[in-house]
Amino acid sequence: MSYVVTVEARLPDDADELDALQQVGASALLEQGFDAVEGIEGPDGIEVDVLEALVAVHPRGAVVKVFVHAPTLETAEDAVGSVAAEVLERSELLADWLVESSEVRLPLDLTRESLEAADGPDAPPSDLRVRRARHTAGADPAGSAPSLDLTGPGSDPAAAADGDDDDRDRADLDAQLRALAPRLASFGARSFGEPGSAEREIPAPGSADRAGLPDGGRRAGFGSPAAELAAGALVYASEVLIDELYDDVRTLADEETTVAECRAELWHLARLPSRFGLAYDELFARRFLVTAIALTTRFTDGSFRRLGCLAEELALNLLLQQARSTLDLYGLLGEEVAESLDRFAHEVSEDMDLASLYDDEEEDGADGHPAAPGATASVIGTWFTPFDAERYVHPYAVDEEAGRAGPQD
Repeated sequence: MSYVVTVEARLPDDADELDALQQVGASALLEQGFDAVEGIEGPDGIEVDVLEALVAVHPRGAVVKVFVHAPTLETAEDAVGSVAAEVLERSELLADWLVESSEVRLPLDLTRESLEAADGPDAPPSDLRVRRARHTAGADPAGSAPSLDLTGPGSDPAAAADGDDDDRDRADLDAQLRALAPRLASFGARSFGEPGSAEREIPAPGSADRAGLPDGGRRAGFGSPAAELAAGALVYASEVLIDELYDDVRTLADEETTVAECRAELWHLARLPSRFGLAYDELFARRFLVTAIALTTRFTDGSFRRLGCLAEELALNLLLQQARSTLDLYGLLGEEVAESLDRFAHEVSEDMDLASLYDDEEEDGADGHPAAPGATASVIGTWFTPFDAERYVHPYAVDEEAGRAGPQD
């Protein structure tokens, strides 16, 4: 069974924040440390195979997505947590860092379903991709048990009888999403169009107040229930987006192809401007995934200031789509919530003309087919270039003019 274990590591509370150069160095040390690990011996001698690790460093620490084969979720979490602590201890420069958490993060409804079904006959599929397919399509690929419809009873008599249960489930998910809102630590009421709402003071980095928060970040007020629900949906959508982008990367790697030529279904990369589809190869997909990780990390660790590059603008667009889809699926995308998300998009976006990238009538791809990679290299080659010298782009993804070769090299 494959799992994606999210490891959160942080600096000691009394340590100064990492500057840009130190973040690059820490990223390199963490990548080298995890690359040296091929397997882990878990509890009772159980072997856990390490497939890959993706690192995103921020001023107060790092988030590492570790992809492993393990017999159980608990084994994966314990083994990866242990090896993360060992990687830190082996590096003199990282020895004081702390492993704050090591966990497999499932979407909220699937977590609840797993706990309730346990090992019984209604247990959900063990494969996370199959679970998400059931969750998003309304039924699992085999056509068995449909997922819970939270959009209302409709015309089905059986559904009408269960209407009260659906309302309770919707209210429960509403509460769970709101509980996630404080983790969107870089934002508060003003980002969701609530200028008259007071926000709690942001504790200084490393202060006792900040360290004492359950999510390790600031706890901001979001003004209205709609804004709070929108914020929680963005946190939830971040986890889903990262997991599904990783699936897209693996699909392209397995088929050794591009998005335009891929025969398998893709979660998100197929939603990027289709006329550049032949340029979206495995390397591009990896860089886009790391960019999305870096962006959502800054959203949740309190360090976000502005978008770094066009690829982050596109990742933000996918994140907003995911948040809206999740809310709509459960009947929670009311008018006020939708407006809150629109205001957030306006607040964070760089007002790039994304519509022109999606316009198939442009010279490249005017015949309705994806343009050749060579024809789009000059365009794609700028997507990971910082907007200016003050913007942050993850070292793995940054373009040639910022110190890295472009995707076509």
